[in-house]
Amino acid sequence: MTMNNKKEEDICRWYVMSAPYRNELRARDELAKWQMECFVPMHYEVVEKGGVKTKKFVPAIHNLIFVHSTLERIQDFKRYKGIIQYQVRPSRTGGMAEKLWVPDKQMAQFIAVCEKGDNSLRYISPDDVHITPGTRVRVHGGPFDGFEGNFVKVAGRRNRQFVVSISNLIAASVSVSADIVEVIPDEK
Repeated sequence: MTMNNKKEEDICRWYVMSAPYRNELRARDELAKWQMECFVPMHYEVVEKGGVKTKKFVPAIHNLIFVHSTLERIQDFKRYKGIIQYQVRPSRTGGMAEKLWVPDKQMAQFIAVCEKGDNSLRYISPDDVHITPGTRVRVHGGPFDGFEGNFVKVAGRRNRQFVVSISNLIAASVSVSADIVEVIPDEK
């Protein structure tokens, strides 16, 4: 069966989900038991408890989880474990709300930046990224070789950052040397 003949519920995609009440790690563990791939953006945070500060690896954005599966498998999971919900946006045609999903290539790059990022990794709101036309770039060399994203000035950061963003939902930025970045010309 070709991709064009597949029904929407049979296509494996990265769906943007929420796990209310900060259940993203519990949801991740339950999805793993169902052998479903998922990703929770994580970062280190200094937490103070009883006057003692410790560094903990915690979800970067509460309630956010990406699930790579078919709609049918996610629906089965939701029937038994009602701990995740679809993130949706209003329909462009005025019908039912559309479930948010991320293309595989974009998600792979986002995960790689999140996992390879060093101390310069920062999760940011797309509103904090000042992008001007013509800033689309490709990295040549280093841990992000071949990745495409935006090379921009991020609010609160001294150096320019390589940013991989997912729609208007989340972005991850890391410092990348300008000498290994190639500007990708606009395709018109």
